[in-house]
Amino acid sequence: MPVAGRLLIGGEWSAPRADFASHEPARWAEHVGTFPQATAAEVSDAVGAARATFPAWRRTSRVLRAECFDRLAQLIKRDTDALAELMARECGKNVTECRAEVVEGLHMVQYVFGSGRLPFGEVIASEIAEKDAFLRRKPWGVVGVITPWNFPFAVPLWMLGPSLLEGNTCVFKPSEDTPTVGQRLVELFAEAGFPAGTINLLHGDGEPGEALVRDARVNVVCFTGSYDVGRRIQEISASMHDRIVAAEMGGKNAVVVCDDARFDLAVTAGVLSAFKSTGQRCVSASRILVQEELFDRYAGAFVATARRLRFGDPLDPSNFAGPLVNPAAVEKVLGYNRLARDEGVAVLLELERPAGDGCFVPPFVYRTPHDAAMRSTREEVFGPHVALIPFRDDDEAVRIANATEYGLSLAVITESYRRMRLFRDECDYGMGYVNLPCIGAEVHLPFGGVKRSGNGHPSAAALVSAVTHPTAWTVNHGTDIKMAQGLSTAIDGPP
Repeated sequence: MPVAGRLLIGGEWSAPRADFASHEPARWAEHVGTFPQATAAEVSDAVGAARATFPAWRRTSRVLRAECFDRLAQLIKRDTDALAELMARECGKNVTECRAEVVEGLHMVQYVFGSGRLPFGEVIASEIAEKDAFLRRKPWGVVGVITPWNFPFAVPLWMLGPSLLEGNTCVFKPSEDTPTVGQRLVELFAEAGFPAGTINLLHGDGEPGEALVRDARVNVVCFTGSYDVGRRIQEISASMHDRIVAAEMGGKNAVVVCDDARFDLAVTAGVLSAFKSTGQRCVSASRILVQEELFDRYAGAFVATARRLRFGDPLDPSNFAGPLVNPAAVEKVLGYNRLARDEGVAVLLELERPAGDGCFVPPFVYRTPHDAAMRSTREEVFGPHVALIPFRDDDEAVRIANATEYGLSLAVITESYRRMRLFRDECDYGMGYVNLPCIGAEVHLPFGGVKRSGNGHPSAAALVSAVTHPTAWTVNHGTDIKMAQGLSTAIDGPP
């Protein structure tokens, strides 16, 4: 039975409206649900509800705000399997990955709950013995949360969790490709007892998203998605003097395989980095750099492993990966496959697409020397499209890894601690891994990148610095006034 989509504004669910449908990527003719496209007036009402709720929520005890997340955690535990199955149907990730994502979202909720009883400021020494100085963080107000389809449960919680714990209120717009998961998450927030207006739900495409960003009553915008949309959000926000934008905008990530790598580990790390989630992670590796001495052996093993991978029904846990998210994604990935051929690469693996209306695209693997002019090795593809690129030495590997406008994730496979340090210090990235895939975020670590990948406000636990602002609070316990820097307090001139 398809889900009837609704908006949540100020604690009131709207009547169902069927303005657009959410499809199953594995069976495109099947609908998960139908949803309303939020109007400009509904966006304004949602922001107004969040603004009206903010003063009372900000004044609520931080501990009591955190207690709401404890209740939410219990509900997520109760519904883990159902949430994973719903996610697999709607975004096409294999159900085993979807279950891991639900657990990742649960970890964020547990982290936020635990943070509620931890210090959220600092005591700082003053030059004057009679003074106590404090650093405290205060919430900004209303946070707009715009999230992607590929992690429709965990990424919203990375943003909603820290925002709400710190005393902000939120307006949440999930991707139009995964509105069902977004709505189910908000239903759990409501069931957990979050007060009306603390979280408001909008559905739709870029139009309600842009209306949300254009509303000057929104203090912070948290966004994960494409560079073009992230840049648009920042351009609109530039005219607002106190607007903060925390944006994560994709990657063109690399795994660097050195000649001293543990071979089987290197192959596994490359395959997981490239093909988990069908390559539809912002941290997926579409470039694997392999030292020349190891290249032929590595390429043979990588291609043989990729050929064995099962891309199929996401509800079947025995499959490695599922479909791409929609027909437009299929055309984009196939277009980059054609582009790579046109750019003269040596194709190592290209399998035939299966019949049917599912959005399935098998792995495409090719060999090419590094060429800074090639689009296929420079632009984000977001699918199972992988270049194997040889390099001579570590310095060349660093240059190739950095030869893209993105800087999100990086993995280095080596047994040398000196090499680890070189890549750690010289490469452009936000998350680096050694002897691991370049995927695998954990919620207590920052998630973000540099260059086109991010604007310096990472998500997950590190989001606190974007959704709050630090304040200095200084108290004089003396009976007269003494000033720092030796400033005189005499009013009628020197004594």
